[in-house]
Amino acid sequence: MKETRKMLKYMIAAVIVCVLFGAGGFLAGKTAASDKKADMSAVVIQNQVTAMSELGTMTYSYTELGKYETKNDFYGVTIPFTTNSFILTYEGKIKAGVDMSEAKVAVKDKNVTITLPKAKILSHEIDEDSIEIYDEKTSIFNPFTVKDYTEFYADQKEKVEKKALAKGLLTEAQKQAETVLSGMLSELVEEGYKIRFEAMSS
Repeated sequence: MKETRKMLKYMIAAVIVCVLFGAGGFLAGKTAASDKKADMSAVVIQNQVTAMSELGTMTYSYTELGKYETKNDFYGVTIPFTTNSFILTYEGKIKAGVDMSEAKVAVKDKNVTITLPKAKILSHEIDEDSIEIYDEKTSIFNPFTVKDYTEFYADQKEKVEKKALAKGLLTEAQKQAETVLSGMLSELVEEGYKIRFEAMSS
């Protein structure tokens, strides 16, 4: 009888040890799987984000009027018949957005943190078909050159870009980038996780 009770105690102790080891292994495996899952989520989201390369979120369309004039001077006095000038109107588009190749993703404590670079101007094109020239004056003594036109268009682009930036183009582009990414990534992120954004330090 004593031997039977002794054997029963050993069996119960062995079962308890097995259960403890099994529970420990299960918890360790669950933790490892959870960590791996978070890591995989970060990798998947990072790949999805950087695959976009550029995220253009705002387009600034405009119509502008510009005036060009050049003349030859002699000690501050304009030389007759050397003035070239014209007035033109033109249309263009500025696209602003975020360079997604620089974005970073981190997953921790059910928070998906996406660090984005600051929005910038991605492209600026003047529609050549929209150009209309008025009041053109030319001089055989001071003809237009390719350099004249190139510098004029560069100055016009710079002027329009300053105007667009003053109206908050990049601020709106940054907000729209976060909105677009939130909607797109919500399908990849598991339930219970939150998407948050941080600005990349300069």
